[in-house]
Amino acid sequence: MPTCYPKFYLVLLLILSSPGSYCQQKINGLLYSDNKPVSITIKDGKITAVKRIKKLPEGDPALFVAPGLIDNQVNGFAGVSFTFGGDELTAEGVKKATEALWKTGVTTYLPTLTTNSKELLEKNFTVLAQIKDDPSLLGSIPGFHLEGPYISPVDGYRGAHPLTHVRKPDWNEFLELNEASGKNILQVTVAPEVEGALDFISKCRENGIVVALGHHNASAETVSAAIDRGARIATHLGNGCANMINRHVNPLWPQLADDRLMISIIGDGFHLNPEEIRVFYKVKGTDRTIITSDVTSYASLPPGKFVNSEGDTIELTPEGMIRYPAQNVLAGSASPVRKGVYNVMKVTGCSLAEAIQMTSANPAHLYGLNDRGEIAIGKRADLILFQIRDNELFIMKTFVNGRLVYEYTEDRK
Repeated sequence: MPTCYPKFYLVLLLILSSPGSYCQQKINGLLYSDNKPVSITIKDGKITAVKRIKKLPEGDPALFVAPGLIDNQVNGFAGVSFTFGGDELTAEGVKKATEALWKTGVTTYLPTLTTNSKELLEKNFTVLAQIKDDPSLLGSIPGFHLEGPYISPVDGYRGAHPLTHVRKPDWNEFLELNEASGKNILQVTVAPEVEGALDFISKCRENGIVVALGHHNASAETVSAAIDRGARIATHLGNGCANMINRHVNPLWPQLADDRLMISIIGDGFHLNPEEIRVFYKVKGTDRTIITSDVTSYASLPPGKFVNSEGDTIELTPEGMIRYPAQNVLAGSASPVRKGVYNVMKVTGCSLAEAIQMTSANPAHLYGLNDRGEIAIGKRADLILFQIRDNELFIMKTFVNGRLVYEYTEDRK
């Protein structure tokens, strides 16, 4: 018989002998939305009750409790790359990256494959499809993000995407890639000005795939046409853009000006200046902004210079910036999204509740993940308990589908 025992703010019942079955458990904390004490009951991986309490039980630390973070752009993590890297992508690598992300408070993410050959993309999508629903991942991967290869070939706008693999949209190729993914591509990022892109966007919409605009230099008219066709979000607005642009005619203004388009922003402190984040947030607001990471496999490595599988040099600076020196552009991020959450709060003055909405509820709604992204009865018990310190959300515990998958201790960081 399972026994119950109190430990800090958590009353945790042991897992029943039947695989996948859970006892009822309660989690106490300060609700992220108003900083008031709350007790959350979960059973069988779902939230079954959310109850206000007068104060936290004696001895409980004052930790915030919030829905787990959802990151829609994870190129790799913990030395594992979903596209590049000297080693082939394996199921073990995906598990390693997922478990490392849990430690950062990310309970749901979209593995992101960037511009490369059809053969490599098919191979890696196949690996991801085979491991996606593995019980050990607890449903943390609902689908995938394909960023490219249908983007601008122009230096600057293509960022660190290898020019040799940038190409025009090909619907038949995309169908084959999606088939390799188990039909699990949730989002594709395209440049709308490229030949054939507008028709491609229409077909994606007809097939329920979220279209993002990114790594492009489209005119205002083309941006509007792409949104008419079904584009819904701008991928990492302000990045994937040339260093020198016309002050009046550039791809930023039309994406900001159209209220139909959501934006994702990288809040790591390197990709965007504080004033850019403030302006983007003032224009789009909480409801139309998603905080993302664009994190890469280099995130866990010491500073230095690395050569990727295409022979390009990538530099990770001591400050934590990842650069592509050949074009003097950034090449993804070394910071998990929890740091972006804090930084966006710091530079915009938005509340913790608003920052969490932009990193949990908003992506859940965009991708139709109606079972997560909020603390509410019936939702998945994807929860994080944390403090705010060291310029980030300092994760103390992570629950995925009701299971405690990470707990911070001094000897296990």
